[in-house]
Amino acid sequence: MIEGHGDDSYKYRYPIRSNFSSNVYNKVNLDGLRAHLCGRISAISAYPEPEPYTLEARLADRHAVCVTNGATEAIYLIAQTFRGTNTAILMPTFSEYADACRMHGHKVTSLYTLDAVPEDVHMVWLCNPNNPTGVLYPKEILLEIIQIARESGLLIFADEIYDRLVMDGKQHISLASLTEDVPVITLNGLSKSHCLCGYRCGWMVISGPRELTEDYRQGIIQLTSLRLCANTMAQIVIPAALDDMETPASMVRPGGRIYEQREATVRELEKIDGLSFVKNDAAFYVFPKLDVKKFNITNDKQCAHDLLDVTNILLVPGSGFDWKDPDHFRIVMLPQADILSDAIRRMGTFLDGYKQK
Repeated sequence: MIEGHGDDSYKYRYPIRSNFSSNVYNKVNLDGLRAHLCGRISAISAYPEPEPYTLEARLADRHAVCVTNGATEAIYLIAQTFRGTNTAILMPTFSEYADACRMHGHKVTSLYTLDAVPEDVHMVWLCNPNNPTGVLYPKEILLEIIQIARESGLLIFADEIYDRLVMDGKQHISLASLTEDVPVITLNGLSKSHCLCGYRCGWMVISGPRELTEDYRQGIIQLTSLRLCANTMAQIVIPAALDDMETPASMVRPGGRIYEQREATVRELEKIDGLSFVKNDAAFYVFPKLDVKKFNITNDKQCAHDLLDVTNILLVPGSGFDWKDPDHFRIVMLPQADILSDAIRRMGTFLDGYKQK
């Protein structure tokens, strides 16, 4: 997708030879989860829990949990719950946050530095590990965000859906684990770590002082009562998937698919003149930067279209993630390593001598 963040390759007249825009990956062994669900298939004869008390007890002792039909539904529920508020979003990031907030009347401020948080902001959104950069926020940055929220009375929304896809011996730190006095809503799901996109399994955990978060919880519950709750099998699969840490771990250790696909990507990107990048340590994205002077780039969408026209490579430019300059694009490192290597070599050939007209 050139205009946004998802997979709409069907829209283009070009045959897509390499799709770097889609983050759907289905080559994962799900035999364990399949057996778990088959063993509990009789549960579909009962209605699901409207408020998931069983799952709440499993996920968090002292937090409120809301199970949603995918993490995206949670994003829109939060935006609707706090409709009309002033929101700040740390950039670059998943564009759905801003889309949902604007749909529900938020005044949205894009933050490119923590020094620029407006005084009238009431909530701040972040994605950690980050999409589109694949960067893991260090503890020091998380503590700085918490301190800003503490001093300004902000609610923090932390999307941590990639928290089980961390490489190189690093550890993800959940922002909510670092504070007890600042209200935090943490989003998670199974579409990335366990490739269960079709199940639409998402949830949000509300943490912080009960006197500050109870109104949030009640508002979210009221909204969720207006739609169908998450189905019974979705509520059953979440704890089983969270007990299965081996599936995501196997993908991000040396020899694992995501790890080796990242290494193949990095090796080829390093060979391209006029391109720089920060090697990702989580998720399956890298966010290279182009030398706009060398390539005369003033419009990143046009650059993406030119690349698609010549090479049949589809990717998302930085503007698809509200990046302010036309100098970045995202690569999704989910194709097999040999396909990634070949595609990036073709990208390098395209950029060799490229000048935007």
